[in-house]
Amino acid sequence: MPYLPRRRTLAYLAASGLGLWASPLFAASPAERLTAAQLRADLAFVRRKLGDTHPDLAFSADVAAVDGAFARLDAAARDGLTRDEAWLFFSTMNPMFADAHVLIGYPDWRGDVRSHLAAGGTLFPYEVELNEGDLVISALAGGAATPLQGARIVAIDGEPAAATTAALLQRMHGDTPSFRASLLARRWWFYFWKLRGAPANYRLALARDGRTWTVNAPGSAALPSLLRTEASFDEQFRLAFRADGSAVLTAASFAPAEPARVLELFRTAFATLREQGTRELTIDVSANGGGDDAIWLEGLMPYLATQPYRTGSTYRKKVLETNAAKGEQAGQVVRGEIATWHPPQPDNPLRFKGRVRVAIGPATYSSAVLFANVMRDFGFATLVGTGNAVRRAQSGGVRDFILPQSGLTISVPRFVLDPPGGGGGLLTVS
Repeated sequence: MPYLPRRRTLAYLAASGLGLWASPLFAASPAERLTAAQLRADLAFVRRKLGDTHPDLAFSADVAAVDGAFARLDAAARDGLTRDEAWLFFSTMNPMFADAHVLIGYPDWRGDVRSHLAAGGTLFPYEVELNEGDLVISALAGGAATPLQGARIVAIDGEPAAATTAALLQRMHGDTPSFRASLLARRWWFYFWKLRGAPANYRLALARDGRTWTVNAPGSAALPSLLRTEASFDEQFRLAFRADGSAVLTAASFAPAEPARVLELFRTAFATLREQGTRELTIDVSANGGGDDAIWLEGLMPYLATQPYRTGSTYRKKVLETNAAKGEQAGQVVRGEIATWHPPQPDNPLRFKGRVRVAIGPATYSSAVLFANVMRDFGFATLVGTGNAVRRAQSGGVRDFILPQSGLTISVPRFVLDPPGGGGGLLTVS
């Protein structure tokens, strides 16, 4: 999509303290323009759904600061924004929620990307990493190798990469700055599109090994690496052996398209480990953003648990509908203790008896955090990898609501679950 002039919008966002970029050009998807009254109506809707659904926003957010942000956005609302511009306007609240389950986003961002590419559009030509704030090329879009790997992107079409990165980080959702930086890097092609557009060509100023130079690269029609991996069963779930005889079982999601196939792969993997006499196993959930607890409860724990365990300790939930049988009223916050304990299976012939590690990373989230909590808190494994990106306590039961005017979404959880070992803090390596 070509750049479109948006000088008024940029000046307005910058003056409102809601924009951090200097480019006089701005691109947004074609959309009906919203009035200030419509923006305010969506803000009121977001606020209402947060209040109706979340059991305790103070679990992650400074509620007074969130209230102040609502007031500032309400006062700053102006006529003429497209849906993408509305997202840029609203999403400055995302980091304030400090929970990856609470965000203002798009109802189907993956589908938007696929539709854009199918229609002949292109996206940013490289996969990137964020290394201590630097935007660094890791591969070609889609994951193929490039001789530019490791080069730092200094500027994009004349704009400092640092300014673009900062503008987007102001709009990312997630528990911590490190989680949000990881999220932005993995989805750079999407968020750059929403901020700067999708031009046919990019002029990149690069630096590496003391040298600086400029390259011109066409936009890429390749499916981004994240979406390609999500569509590949073999890339998400696999067992591999290292030269020293130890094994790595990768589970990159607990939301598979084919749950039965995953459960069978896990069973086969543990059968192979037994046949090979493997004594050390790493279960890699470093790229696992969560999903259905049943995948790991049924697919992994029968081979790993050595004592009874539960998925958490205490919880608090918002009652969404009155349930007279339970004595619960809509709007009530109920607190309690997790009463369900899962038994081990000591007689399971495939139970793994060697040393177990669980590899975590900045992308480990939701149900994958619950799995990591259980493995560590009950002594089934040690945690390795990169920690301090997400909380051990997790929100859940997420509801998505369509903002009636812009068509964006607000995601809100209805419960918060504390880890089995109690306490709070961030998920760290052992």
